[in-house]
Amino acid sequence: MTLRWDTFIEEVQDRGEYASREEADRAARVVLALLGAHLVGEDRARVAARLPEAYALILLNPLEAYEPLDAQRFVRATAAWIEGATEATAAWDVSAVLSVVADAVDDDLLQRLLLQLPPGYDLLFGRPRPLDPRPLDTRTA
Repeated sequence: MTLRWDTFIEEVQDRGEYASREEADRAARVVLALLGAHLVGEDRARVAARLPEAYALILLNPLEAYEPLDAQRFVRATAAWIEGATEATAAWDVSAVLSVVADAVDDDLLQRLLLQLPPGYDLLFGRPRPLDPRPLDTRTA
């Protein structure tokens, strides 16, 4: 089901603790534009189908990423696009938006998205992957 604009922006505003919808909207537009540059194919279209039309169009008409940004560089890029942002505030913005996106898609689609993205995005989506339960091999060679 496609999220309504009001529902999406209210969730972003609440999670990001933004004073206004305008602040939440600014964060959503930047984060979704950057995310769209990293997703391809049918999975990107499936995510877009779950978002309000205005945000779906942003995701589907992305900037061109010349190389995939790791999670830390994604946050830095977000900071560069939001006036007055720092890396700390950009991390907050990214998590506010991507956690709402994670809730909007099913777990299977989210896992496929995470496979397209460099390691570390699971944390940005608010869905940390479990650690491998196998014990580490502590033998030395």
